[in-house]
Amino acid sequence: MLQCDNTGLMSTTLYSDLALADPLKRAVADMGYETMTPIQAQAIPVVLAGQDVMGAAQTGTGKTAAFSLPLLQRLLKHETASLSPARHPVRALVLLPTRELAVQVADQVKQYAKYTQLRSAVVFGGMDMKPQVEELRKGVEVLVATPGRLLDHIEAKTAVLNQVEYVVLDEADRMLDIGFLPDLQRILSYLPKAGRTTLLFSATFSPEIKRLAESYLSNPILIEVARPNATASTVEQHFYLLDDEDKRRAIRQVLRDKQLRQAFVFCNSKLGTARLARALERDGLKTTALHGDKSQDERLKSLQAFKDGEVDLLVATDVAARGLDIKDVPAVFNYDVPFNAEDYVHRIGRTGRAGASGVAVTLVTKHDQRLMGELEKLLKAKIEVEHLAFEDEKPHGRQNDGRRRWREEETGDARDSARRERQERRHPEQRRGPGPAAAPVDPFFDRPYEATAEAPEQPPAWEKNPRPGSTRGGVSANIKPKRKVAALFKAPEASESP
Repeated sequence: MLQCDNTGLMSTTLYSDLALADPLKRAVADMGYETMTPIQAQAIPVVLAGQDVMGAAQTGTGKTAAFSLPLLQRLLKHETASLSPARHPVRALVLLPTRELAVQVADQVKQYAKYTQLRSAVVFGGMDMKPQVEELRKGVEVLVATPGRLLDHIEAKTAVLNQVEYVVLDEADRMLDIGFLPDLQRILSYLPKAGRTTLLFSATFSPEIKRLAESYLSNPILIEVARPNATASTVEQHFYLLDDEDKRRAIRQVLRDKQLRQAFVFCNSKLGTARLARALERDGLKTTALHGDKSQDERLKSLQAFKDGEVDLLVATDVAARGLDIKDVPAVFNYDVPFNAEDYVHRIGRTGRAGASGVAVTLVTKHDQRLMGELEKLLKAKIEVEHLAFEDEKPHGRQNDGRRRWREEETGDARDSARRERQERRHPEQRRGPGPAAAPVDPFFDRPYEATAEAPEQPPAWEKNPRPGSTRGGVSANIKPKRKVAALFKAPEASESP
């Protein structure tokens, strides 16, 4: 059974008061951390005590530090400067659902452990295994991985997990949603059961998550610092009811009205994400796309460009809705209402992180009534739908009403003039303005048909003046006469009868 005892775990909220080794405290100070978040203040002492944890907190509250710092503290007893890979076996395993989240967590672990001799590595799909194999063969104490690629390394015997002491399942609900439960079960079967500490962290809890915890966690401490499936109170939420063709216009309007410089834009499909990114780019917004059909290199470049402020909008599927820690993102747009209501909590968690304020805008159409009903059940609150007042401006780009014709003659697009020229070439009678002077018309061709008076029959014109020698005794001149040939013998005349 799950235990829930959050009282008396820890009274301090300062990192300087934690029982951490000096190398870890130096790394934390370099990162500018001073005060712990609620999940960190309650989870760190429990993990340091070696107990299993089932932690629930809103996304963006610092769950990574909540499990990374105590793990590194307990692994310091295995710290060694030896270069032998055998002295650096995998002792802590961190499993995450997406490649981007795995890269982010691995980067933070490296920063926390930079003053220690502990090694860490990350493995994920979408790229060549050879560089990962070379890094694993050098030996690592902390391995951050996605389930699918980790199984590849286990089968290739490049990842040996028989000395793992700590297992972290981060964003466990997402891993179950995308079908990683069989992979998780296979991976956990390779780990030693005795003396293992298992930590499960998630922003939302479901009955499936609780069954997973009861199966693989031993008497876990349940730590909840917020109501399950709750949204951050620092995020200002708006739901605008409009038509599909006005969604892009609404994004530009809100960006302009609230003076937002950057934002996430979430779509439900990969194809819709790619199309929307191209359309917003044509509208003059610096945009990049992030979805599952892109290669890992493209996804990392898009994410880095957004972090560096080189693009204004990151249009993404729910692959970017979990755990990505990009600071100071002021807004999130739900271009599509999410199919899974719990994804709404994760999407808007990309803004308003670590106590900062943020704006979450959801664009709702008349076809989203069922999805909005499920969202109200999750949030346990009535959602007030607003109407967005647009400024008088012409929409950018082509506006097609679905019937193979333009809804308006002029759309403000730079291609209007070229389109008019093509129309005039095809239909010159519709040309605007007076055309050139028309050529004079012969009135004879406008007269109706008049039958002539009957005349005596006359031979045709071609028979009136026949060519001399055109006929020979009624035989056509075109028929050649039979050539006469001299005969040696004359045919006998028929004899007369007596």
